[in-house]
Parts: sequence; structure tokens; C-alpha cells
Amino acid sequence: MRCLRMSSILIVTSCLSLAACGSPSGAEADETALEIRTDYLAMERCSATVDLTADYGERVYEYGLTFSYERAGETVLMLTAPEAAAGVSAHIRAGETTLEYDGIRVETGPLDPAGLSPMDAVPALLAAVREGYLAETALEGTEEAGGQALHMVIRDPDVSAGSGTEYQLWFDPRDRALLQGEVSVDGHTVVRCMFSDWSMSGPETAGEGGTS
Repeated sequence: MRCLRMSSILIVTSCLSLAACGSPSGAEADETALEIRTDYLAMERCSATVDLTADYGERVYEYGLTFSYERAGETVLMLTAPEAAAGVSAHIRAGETTLEYDGIRVETGPLDPAGLSPMDAVPALLAAVREGYLAETALEGTEEAGGQALHMVIRDPDVSAGSGTEYQLWFDPRDRALLQGEVSVDGHTVVRCMFSDWSMSGPETAGEGGTS
């Protein structure tokens, strides 16, 4: 087994942007975002299939993977594509911050100054939902999620939009399923995750959801 230190996630007091104050649609987006955060904080387990694109500028890598999260157990990520790496798995045990690999580690290099790797991306997105600073929220039209998705933008409160590391996430507001997540560094998207077959459960969640 090999170990890789996960990139640190900025943890700050949760706060919603006031930019949408006075707007009914903005107030609805803020309220839905807080409900989703509450559900993800209470979540006991979740799982999904992910199509992940890692963009290094001159190099772009495409991965398929599955992941499962257990609050009291561990997070397991397993590569399904490319074929040469299929079966490689990574584990994060409850209360720990390292990824332990089974099989050959896929070396592609860090995606941000903190050392984010493609296999770190899904845990980093989930941590951002639960703990990051909610800089922007919006309800957007989409062909998925019944015609509407909740869009969150999470970044360091001390930097402007498009600077530093920024997380963007889209959720189905009906069942809280995570549809898409992106990580950008100084305005350049370095990771894009498309989620399907999403399932989550916990005492405060709206129930189990799935997207295809």
C-alpha cells in the first residue's frame, strides 16, 4: 500500500453571499443551499459513479471511477477506466486524512499548489460542500434535475472570483443528488466530475436520490 496526503481544504465559518438579498429567486437558492449543506453534514453514507476529467493544460486525462462513503467506516474510490488502471483503489478511513492505495498508483502530478490529485477530487468536493465558504448560490435551468439545478460556488472568502482554488457544484434540489463538480485554480478548471447513480442516506437527508 502507498499513502498520499490529501490536499488541505480551507475550513471557515459557513456564510452565504449577500449578493442575492432582496431577490426571491436568490433567497430560494440560499435556503436550498443551506438545506443541502445540512443534509450533507448529516449524511451517513453515499455512493456514485463518476466520469472525471483532469486538465493539466498540455495534458488531459479521462477517468471512470466508483466511490462509496461511510461516515463510520471509510471512503473507497475504485478506478474503472482507463483499462490499464482499472481496479486500482484508494481508501480514506474515518477520522484520517490520507489516501491509501491498493495496486499501482496512477502518477499524473498535482493539479493545484496544495497537491490535489485526480483521486483527491471527489473527497475534496464533498468536504467543500460540508465545510467551505459559500460564496455564491443560484438556481439554474438544466435538462437534468427536472429542469432546475442548485449551483454552489465555494472559495476562500478573502479572494475574488476566479482567484485561488474554487469549487463549483450542481445539485438536484429535489433529492439533493450531486450532479456535477468542478475544481478550478485561478480561473482554469483543472478537474470536472460528472456524477451518476447517486445514492445517499442519513437521518437528516431527504432520502435516496439518483441521476443517470
